[in-house]
Amino acid sequence: MKYRKLGNTGLEVSALSFGASSLGSVFREVQRDEAILTVHTAIDLGINLIDVSPYYGLMKAETVLGEALQTVPRDKYILSTKAGRYGEGEFDFSRERIIRSAEESMGRLGTDYLDILLLHDVEFGPVEQVMEEGIPALEELKQAGKIRYYGVSGLPLSVFEKVLPQTRLDVILSYCHYSLNDTTLLRLLPLLEKSGTGLMNASPISMGLLSNRKVPDWHPAGAEIQAACQRAAEYCRDKGEDIAKLAVQFSTANGQIPTTLVSTATPANIRNNIKWTEEPMDEQLLTEVRDILKPIDGATWPSGRAEWNEAPGWNGERL
Repeated sequence: MKYRKLGNTGLEVSALSFGASSLGSVFREVQRDEAILTVHTAIDLGINLIDVSPYYGLMKAETVLGEALQTVPRDKYILSTKAGRYGEGEFDFSRERIIRSAEESMGRLGTDYLDILLLHDVEFGPVEQVMEEGIPALEELKQAGKIRYYGVSGLPLSVFEKVLPQTRLDVILSYCHYSLNDTTLLRLLPLLEKSGTGLMNASPISMGLLSNRKVPDWHPAGAEIQAACQRAAEYCRDKGEDIAKLAVQFSTANGQIPTTLVSTATPANIRNNIKWTEEPMDEQLLTEVRDILKPIDGATWPSGRAEWNEAPGWNGERL
């Protein structure tokens, strides 16, 4: 496993990290023992960053993860969770709720401090509340020794372009913007470098677009994006390859992207993901798949309030 610096935090994080949303049975019903074994497998094979949220499975993911970590030495993992999102449409970035949320998460996770705390999907909250209450609450928690580092997560890149010039963040979490079909996350790198902010990239398979499984009905991507990704997946299958493997390899290969989160609750799947990152990438296949996806390169979908989507380059559909 490769390890890379996470901005100016001083943390060395594994190139592949563990997204614990699956532990909350958000994709399928997951048995407790299988979930715990998956976490232990990930850590045993070199993953040291784990990210979760009270939103995943309505606190189930944090609870199960807390059980899994009971027998693991605290210095073996870097623990990241979130605050501010608690249900499909339930958001609260007020100072009081963020502080209370952190305490509740620590209780479920069985720890007296969090390595990283992120405001979750901030584009759904009022800009004023996020900036004037949410982020100052994170700083308050840091000063109190409850958290070591903090930041925000969101889908639109304009979120980070709006927040970073106004305030200092230790880390951000971006998803679906550094993958085979969308590399627009690269445009943030100069801003992150300037501010010393660490970058966590998530969803190398674009929330299921880049896999052999049927795209879930809830997926927000438009028909053009879904069709192109399906063509790319079929092309890989015809070559005897799994597009998910290529996607994971691609997202973890770039040394400028410190870490990429993958989520699974199956020990065999996490083993495969880790093994893929250590195998050489098929450069010819990569070129061919990227050509198939070129017509939709950078295409995305709107998310959150309009007030967050006003940074240069945003037009509501393509970044």
